[in-house]
Amino acid sequence: MPTPAHAPSFAIVMNTGSGHGEAGAAREEIARILDAAGRPHRFFPIDGERDIKEVVREAADYAKSSGGAIVAAGGDGTINCVAGTAWTEDLVMGVLPQGTFNFVGRTHGISADTTEATEKLLRATPRDVQIGMVNDRIFLVNGSLGLYPQVLEDREAWKQRFGRHRIVALWSGLATMMRGYRPLRIEVSDGTQTRTLRTPTLFVGNNALQLEKIGLPEAADVRRNDGTLAGLVLKPIGKLTMLGIMLRGALGKLGEAEQAVSFPFREITVVPKHHRHAIKVAVDGEIVWLKPPIVFRAAPRPLRLLTDGERQPGEDPG
Repeated sequence: MPTPAHAPSFAIVMNTGSGHGEAGAAREEIARILDAAGRPHRFFPIDGERDIKEVVREAADYAKSSGGAIVAAGGDGTINCVAGTAWTEDLVMGVLPQGTFNFVGRTHGISADTTEATEKLLRATPRDVQIGMVNDRIFLVNGSLGLYPQVLEDREAWKQRFGRHRIVALWSGLATMMRGYRPLRIEVSDGTQTRTLRTPTLFVGNNALQLEKIGLPEAADVRRNDGTLAGLVLKPIGKLTMLGIMLRGALGKLGEAEQAVSFPFREITVVPKHHRHAIKVAVDGEIVWLKPPIVFRAAPRPLRLLTDGERQPGEDPG
């Protein structure tokens, strides 16, 4: 495959802990394809020896100095970290999905198959992609308060014990729900109206595919890529009703549940009642602590993502 002289190099941030223990083989395959194409590249492994932010910073410096792109090879958490730096530094970003759910890759037609994704990366061109923000943190898939961050924390513990499989994630979520939870008491304002809510969780989505999967009609609003995000709050409910909510979400019918209230928005400000300290927020599967007020909005400019075509309704590669 001939390579143009101006073809950018790739700074590949690779999480050796994503996927199902096949990171070594994936790295060899990526290198084989890029070498065969004559595309310059360098790997920046996340192996637990250094902080991920340090690794990503080094990769970004390489991409900037070589006039290339920074590439995330990992799950949604790795992709989020790389995307935050790519967006801040205005770098072009590529994705080679290696995680469990891969919502970012599947949304933009990027296969979870390493060979196919790497070959497509060679042909890809930058596309403007909407990203969400919670305070100063970006997210590509979702951000949330309340019960959902606890589900994610427990899920990570289960994965470390039983493996990174979807069935493990589902069972861990069920266990968290059945253990009980404390409802959030929050004020939510969209700039014109403020409401006081008592809810198990506040969920904000920026990924149309995920919203489609759970059955929220706001997926169509987010897909327009015009700065609209989707919000979801649950009414206070018991454990059995929560199980029913989970089942509806799994069947893609969450939007039909009367206990679930979803809405499109441009920006909302969330202030916890009687809580002025930093609170736990889930951002693309990672847990961070942010000080109130908590502001959700679309980022003021898009992320430049390398893709050779956007997913169309009905398609779900990978």
